[in-house]
Formats: sequence, C-alpha cells, structure tokens
Amino acid sequence: MHQYDLYGIGAALLDTEIEVTDGDLQSLGIDKGVMTLVDDQRQQQLVDDLKNHMVTASHACGGSGANTVIAASYFGLDTFYSCKVANDDNGDFYRDNLAAAGVGYPKALHNADTGITGKCLVLITPDAERSMNTYLGISAELSVSELDSEALGKSRWAYIEGYLVSSDTGRAAAIELRKQAGACGVKTALSLSDPMMVQLFHDGLKEMIGDSGVDLLFCNRDEALKFCATESLDEAAQTLRDYCRAFAVTLGADGALLWDGEQVHRVSSPSVKAIDTNGAGDMFAGAFLYGINRGMGFADAGELACRAAAQVVSQYGPRLRAEQHKTLLEQEASA
Repeated sequence: MHQYDLYGIGAALLDTEIEVTDGDLQSLGIDKGVMTLVDDQRQQQLVDDLKNHMVTASHACGGSGANTVIAASYFGLDTFYSCKVANDDNGDFYRDNLAAAGVGYPKALHNADTGITGKCLVLITPDAERSMNTYLGISAELSVSELDSEALGKSRWAYIEGYLVSSDTGRAAAIELRKQAGACGVKTALSLSDPMMVQLFHDGLKEMIGDSGVDLLFCNRDEALKFCATESLDEAAQTLRDYCRAFAVTLGADGALLWDGEQVHRVSSPSVKAIDTNGAGDMFAGAFLYGINRGMGFADAGELACRAAAQVVSQYGPRLRAEQHKTLLEQEASA
C-alpha cells in the first residue's frame, strides 16, 4: 500500500526575488541565466549592493526539488520531502511552508541543528531570465541522515534534485536514495537542474544516475546538449536514452520533447508573455509527475506540464497559488 505518490529530496532554500537590469548583473559580476554558488559574505554583499531594489523583493520557501514537490502536492499528490534546515527563523518559515502545502517531512526536521538555513538570491531581468546566487548554508550538509527509508518504501516515485551534485554529502544521499528506491521497487526521477551544474559536475551527475539509469530524466534543452556534449537536440535525445528509461526535455516557448520508452512525443506550450522564468522547470516536473501518477499518457501529462510552466513564467515567483493548480486541472478535464 502506497502512502505517498512522490518522495523528493533536495536543498531547502529561502528564495528572495529581485527585479534588476542587465547592467546590474554586469556591474555586480553575475553570470546571467545560471545558478552560481556563493558564500554568505558574497551573498550579503550582493544584498547590500541591491538595497535600493529590495523594496520590490518577494520571499518564498524554495529550492528546485521543493518547488516540484509542492506543485505536485497542490495538484493532488500525496508527497514527502527530505531536506535540511537550521534552527533559525528561516528554518521555521520553511517548515511551516511545507506543512501549509500539505507536504510531509521527516520528524527530525523539528530538531534542526544550529546553523544558517540556505538562501537563494534570484535576480530577474526584463527579458524574464533568472540568475541565481545561492548560499547553501546548512543544506550543504544534507546527507544520508536526512533520508526517511520508511516513507520512501511507501512511495510510488522518488524525485532527486540535480543540484545535490554540488555537495559531496548531498550527492551521496541522492545515490543512496536511488539505490534504496530500486531495492524496494520505487520508480526514480532525476532533474539535471541547471546548465552550470552539468558543466561543472558532469561525472557526479552520471554517478547519481547510476549504471542502470533512472526511470525518468528531466532537463531543459541547454542541459541536454551540455550533458550529451552535442549541439544537436536529435543527437542528445538519442544519447539520453543510455541514462534513463524515459525523459522529458523542456524547450521553453517551444514546448517539450518527450520519450516514454517507446515513442517520442512533441508537445507545444501556450503563448504567454514571460516575466519571470524562475521555477518553470520545477513546475513542469511537478505537473508532469502528477499526470503520470494519475494515469495520463506522456503527451497529456506533457501538455498539462507545459500549461502549468507557462502560467508560472507569466507571473513573479517560482510557484503558483494553490487555487491556480485547481484551475489548470479543470481546464485539462474540459479540453
């Protein structure tokens, strides 16, 4: 008997979104469109330099894996999330956010260690691109100790955030999760997360995927091309099959390329005015995992996921409000 549809693991980060210009990024020496790991001093320096922008800042509990699991929960899945927060105000805020979204978590999260809960500064430029500067804080110490084997064993799917590759203990936890999932018949999904992660930690991601591969791999076009060392999406789509039994490659405004293990599907995305791409891939994964958990075929799940991602990029913030998920499902039912 499955208690959870989806068990996720990833970093726990308090997101702060700020609107900036390309000139701001250049003057601050920030790489555009990728996630850059920084220390607490560098992040505080950026906050100080951007203090005139902070009046428009918004805060949310985040982290790629958390965004995906929370989206899946709002759509209607029973979910559980393993992460690591510190015994501070941000840790309390994060825990409360998970609970409010209906996401279960290990009891140990109530006995958090002393430290600093991870923080991510998300800078949004007028072209809707997001550039992230992340201080992992105590999330860098996420390890196999944060796994809940009992909850995992009662789950249908396990979702692994690719950003964990940047931490030795996080990578070890992801690998152990994949192994435990395989041993108890739980299907595995993994996201490559970010082009910079693929570029810097290619071998580590392959280690997380394992020799036998994962059941479902999520990535965007840039991540797929970098991971497969090609400039051809068709070639990447062939190479990805060596690492998974199915995949979903998001293509931004062009929709998504899906492979269900037997057949390739191309799905389109609604035309929207993008103002903030933060969380688009996370939402796609959450909606897609909801769809296949509820018996949808890859094409139908992909269409729902594209509509959900399009909704996210048309507003600020990495997630949708709870009621927006219900609206998307109503639209799906009437389509």
